[in-house]
Amino acid sequence: MCYAMKQQKELETKMGETQRPAKDPPRPRPLWPVAALARTIWQGEGNLLALLPASAYRVSIGALGYSRRSIILFNDPVLVREILEDRDGIFPKSDLMVGALEALIGESIFVTDGEKWRRQRAMIDPAFSHMRLSLAFRAMSAAVDDQEARLAALAASGEPMSLDLAMSHLTADIICRTVFSVSLQSDVARDVFENFLVFERNVAQVRISRLISDPAWTRVPQKSGVLAACARIRSHLGALIDGHAGSDDIANAVMSARDSDTGETFTRDELIDQLGVFFLAGHETTASALTWAVYILASRRDILARLRAEVEAVAGDKPVSFEHTRRMPYARAVFRETLRLYPPITFMPRVAIRAARIGNRQLRRGALVMIAPWTLHRHKSYWPDPDRFDPDRFLPEGESAQTPGAFIPFGAGPHTCVGAGFATVESILILARLAQRFEFDVSEAGVVRPVARLTTRPAREIKCRVRLR
Repeated sequence: MCYAMKQQKELETKMGETQRPAKDPPRPRPLWPVAALARTIWQGEGNLLALLPASAYRVSIGALGYSRRSIILFNDPVLVREILEDRDGIFPKSDLMVGALEALIGESIFVTDGEKWRRQRAMIDPAFSHMRLSLAFRAMSAAVDDQEARLAALAASGEPMSLDLAMSHLTADIICRTVFSVSLQSDVARDVFENFLVFERNVAQVRISRLISDPAWTRVPQKSGVLAACARIRSHLGALIDGHAGSDDIANAVMSARDSDTGETFTRDELIDQLGVFFLAGHETTASALTWAVYILASRRDILARLRAEVEAVAGDKPVSFEHTRRMPYARAVFRETLRLYPPITFMPRVAIRAARIGNRQLRRGALVMIAPWTLHRHKSYWPDPDRFDPDRFLPEGESAQTPGAFIPFGAGPHTCVGAGFATVESILILARLAQRFEFDVSEAGVVRPVARLTTRPAREIKCRVRLR
């Protein structure tokens, strides 16, 4: 293993793992299994992307290394849908994922299955009617107005900024305005961002040694720092709930929801769980995608020029409206191609609660069933030149040639993300508005490297300077 680690270090020194041609955004270099394991241990980041061997991008079904619990990767779109639809209730969400998230969002709709999930979904579904995009768009636009003012000030001063923090602040503000009908204070946004970083980088979701040696359903204790970060985030959410003024919004609808059998409403802790999913999943996943999208636009002037041309043709010099976003197919394609290469939810692990057969693969009880949008979206059987950033794939003529089920950034089956439409409109608006007014110059673009823990993020914050056009 030490020899493999030395080989990998020499390879990266010679070739520069994160240095790519402009057309090929950063990714971990696929290696043979032992070298991939050695790299993951050597880097010491808990980065699950580095653990993926080269074969993960070619096989339809394959084992990921050797472990006590058995980890099986599924890249066949038909079988992936069968697992995610889970008509027989065999494949609930993985115990690893549930254990990682419970300190943050408890037993919320994001991690539950079965009857508990159905009860929660029935209570929450009416709140989704409040997410009418044409109405939420006003709140989105107001948040972008404030963000543009901050960016303009940075452009005037020449100060560097964190692209990750800027996108996280903006999307958190949008969710806060649409869910709670109030804007998010800057100090709260920064505190949530910093505590989420602590959570994501230190949460005991997967430790290589535990994956190899622990049986299924082994409870993994979380570090005190992780628990403290979750407590601070939940405290902010509780303050938003306690201070809610009863507006006709999503928060009010969830707070008023009643169980059809018992007539009971959610407790305060349950409200923090459920609204925490809206707030955290709704802003973190979109912030992840937008960070990558703006980074790519900063390095691909050809794509930025096409995006700007579309925005100018549709909106001119007027503010981008809701109707405008529906007439920007290229902006939508840029967003979807970003989701393809950098799916915010990198892995969707499930666990077999009993022995089962999927396709030609027999699974034993406790097997970790790995659905990985990252490998499915870069699979050589479904995407030509899969590591190239090419938004044309998602223009109408390109989409018609895609393999059905090979693009699942929002999941599939009954647990498909209900915020997909919201995130798409929000992202088109943000990309269009930023392209209209600003230029982003990324510092040290060559060292940007994706990692996957809970979401797909840069290994370290992307620093950049912003300029007015």
